[in-house]
Amino acid sequence: MPRSTRRPRADRKPATRARVLARLRAICLALPEAQERLSHGEPTWFAGKGKVFAMLDDHHHGAEHISVWLPAGLGAQEALVDSDPKRYFRPPYVGGSGWVGVTLDTRPDWSSVAWLVEQAYRHVAHPRLVARLAPPRPGRESTDRRRRAADAG
Repeated sequence: MPRSTRRPRADRKPATRARVLARLRAICLALPEAQERLSHGEPTWFAGKGKVFAMLDDHHHGAEHISVWLPAGLGAQEALVDSDPKRYFRPPYVGGSGWVGVTLDTRPDWSSVAWLVEQAYRHVAHPRLVARLAPPRPGRESTDRRRRAADAG
């Protein structure tokens, strides 16, 4: 059986994880009544007392990258993965339900990450919470193909 070329989790750069987690945490907790709790050993964000809108994946089960998993609308996962398969992927376990994974440890476009996190929040949050968000800025989505693809869902 061939040996894995992946380094054990303990050997990975803790500074990268800390930086990614801090940035993702700030994005998630800026949303109305967002709550962070551990789920499956990873930081996970909930819309109020409701559903999960973001889950950190820090090399869980040997994954190659630090990523965030987000629930997405119908067709968004496929459109995102098709647009940039190095950045977006179908995560295990929840991918069959339309969730999309976003790789975070390879210099992501954080404004795109923030936009996708907000879309995930809008997808699962109670309408009372969604109403507290600023309306989407006109034309912003049309400037980025990945954003248009995610909005299609």
